[in-house]
Amino acid sequence: MKTEKMVKSFDGTSLYASTLIPATVKATVVIVHGLAEHLGRYDELANTFAENNFAVYRFDLRGHGKSEGQRAYFSNFTVIIEDVKFIVEMARNEHPQVPLFILGHSLGGFASAGFGSKYPNKADGIILSGALTNDNKGLIRSVPQGLAVTDYLPNELGHLICTDSSVVAAYQNDPLVLTQISAGLFYEIDNGVQWLKNNTHSFVAPTLILHGCDDQLVMEKDSRDFYGDIASTDKELKIYAKLYHEILNEPARHEIMKDIISWIKKRINV
Repeated sequence: MKTEKMVKSFDGTSLYASTLIPATVKATVVIVHGLAEHLGRYDELANTFAENNFAVYRFDLRGHGKSEGQRAYFSNFTVIIEDVKFIVEMARNEHPQVPLFILGHSLGGFASAGFGSKYPNKADGIILSGALTNDNKGLIRSVPQGLAVTDYLPNELGHLICTDSSVVAAYQNDPLVLTQISAGLFYEIDNGVQWLKNNTHSFVAPTLILHGCDDQLVMEKDSRDFYGDIASTDKELKIYAKLYHEILNEPARHEIMKDIISWIKKRINV
């Protein structure tokens, strides 16, 4: 069963949320999308999870997609961590008897990692895809200092997201993909990455960290560093050769989805 609705987050901001609930639920997965995109780009992943008896919860980040908020702007990096917490609690309340996992991609990976650090033991496992956990690439730091937080920069990331040209074209023609990103968002994510590096000792969740070896937006070293720094005792790192940033949209995505599903099933005894 699929539902779509607006839900009010912790501070009253309305977030567009979508759920996909199979007849039998063996686990819940909260999917957190990346910068400038929206939940609809994860339809195939959501359907695959539901086919494996995972209830799927997705939401558009504030300022993204169909959610409220100034476009591609955060007043503070903590708001997206709190939004993840809000959706996680909603999923827990609706399916209290099954394990809950979070899957975050890129900026959503930062938010998921931040949730794991700020709220230890609130998720049964966290999966990170091309997660922005360090900015070794310098993409965030390359934004000029001194801009007003409400100044906007063009989104020029599209051609680097995937090796599949059809995915790139769909991204560039998607009316819900943001064409501009605020300086304020970049500044706050820079603050957030620094905070995360100082709090990895609090991250103890079972974790699967995934990255494309040829990612040109978020370096695989981000994931290697995060893997080494976190306090989790149950952690796994997988680097996929020749893949770009959006590994879940690459031609090899079915292999990666299979890896994720297998990892989850091992942790729910299925």
